[in-house]
Amino acid sequence: MNEALMERLQNFLFREDRASLVGSPATQEEIAHAEQQLNVRFHEDYVHFIRKFGGAYAGLAVHAFSNGSSIGNETVADLTLDFREQYKELPIGDALQTGYVISIDGSGDPIIIDQSGKVFICHHDTGEVKLLADSFEALIEENFYEW
Repeated sequence: MNEALMERLQNFLFREDRASLVGSPATQEEIAHAEQQLNVRFHEDYVHFIRKFGGAYAGLAVHAFSNGSSIGNETVADLTLDFREQYKELPIGDALQTGYVISIDGSGDPIIIDQSGKVFICHHDTGEVKLLADSFEALIEENFYEW
């Protein structure tokens, strides 16, 4: 991820009054274990983010392993395995086998990074899959703003 965006996130998240929005940085061991468990390779922008902020708010709740208390306890592995099971009969099921779920929108729809690094949302009520961004970095750029 570009350094200007990372600096904006850091300035926003690392304030005492926003402690609930940022988790503990992910370790290389946690990342390697989850990649093995899910049989995926996390995109480098996602890894850069979670190595710095853990599961944190960046315009949307981004799950990792140790999330900010306002994000919830579900890890990226938990979310991915749950949605793989729920959606195995739908067309998105194939994409979930090679991708991973980093977030859930307000309607309960999974936000997925595929093996090429593109970010999609799958609407659970219609099964429609929509491209949200060409990369994790682009997703954050489009959704994050300081308040």
